[in-house]
Amino acid sequence: MSRRRIGFWYRLAAVIAKPPLVVLFKRDWRGMEHIPAHEGFITAVNHNSHIDPLSYAHFQYNTGRVPRFLAKDGLFKDGFVGRVMKGTGQIPVYRETTNALDAFRAAVAAIERGECVAFYPEGTLTRDPDMWPMTAKSGAARVALETKCPVIPVAQWGANLALPPYSKKPSLFPRKTLQVKAGAPVDLSRFYDKEPTPEVLREATEAIMAAITELLEEIRGEKAPDVPYDPRRARLEQRRKAEARKAQRSTAQGTPPGTPQDTPQNTSEDSK
Repeated sequence: MSRRRIGFWYRLAAVIAKPPLVVLFKRDWRGMEHIPAHEGFITAVNHNSHIDPLSYAHFQYNTGRVPRFLAKDGLFKDGFVGRVMKGTGQIPVYRETTNALDAFRAAVAAIERGECVAFYPEGTLTRDPDMWPMTAKSGAARVALETKCPVIPVAQWGANLALPPYSKKPSLFPRKTLQVKAGAPVDLSRFYDKEPTPEVLREATEAIMAAITELLEEIRGEKAPDVPYDPRRARLEQRRKAEARKAQRSTAQGTPPGTPQDTPQNTSEDSK
């Protein structure tokens, strides 16, 4: 597989990051044959640990096609961080724009140059209690339908065992195995000739996430929930339950829900 331009900064990052990864973790990598050798493409990756970008990047780097990650455009300004972001070829996301696709214009340009652009479609660490992929944002689907490039699903597991989501206490021993598996490109051709409406983008996003989840099922040897965890739905349900508990407490205290308890009652003298 041919190696595209990597550059000094990316090679420096690899020199720094790879030795501790090799020492601290075992590896189980599969599916490298699905990574395109020449053309621009998207990888869509699940996210279950603050350190899993290192696990995935190590896998991807060894295929010869380095990933270009998405990051806020503010990180690309002057200074050391900006220099590193530019030097390693990361991709700015322009969140201030009112055009959803325009926010990803640098990602589209990178793909058209033949680069690999890595998306974490969930947008954040999964909040699923069992660490399955949750519902996702539409950015990867938007760019995929605009460029018609291959979308390679990638599932990973193991980094979350060393550092669980939202935890600050790593558990490195015994050594964990970083499992990464890439799959065949997701077939999105049925969406190419359609207007990218919210419904079309939702269906394309669900197809991408279904492919990632299927790979993760193979890695874990378990069946994922039929319905992905939806943080928005979960928040609404928590709010509903909180309001129900509040209503029950008010009823138990003899106060109708919504009745201010400190409102003075009218007396016969007041009404005269």
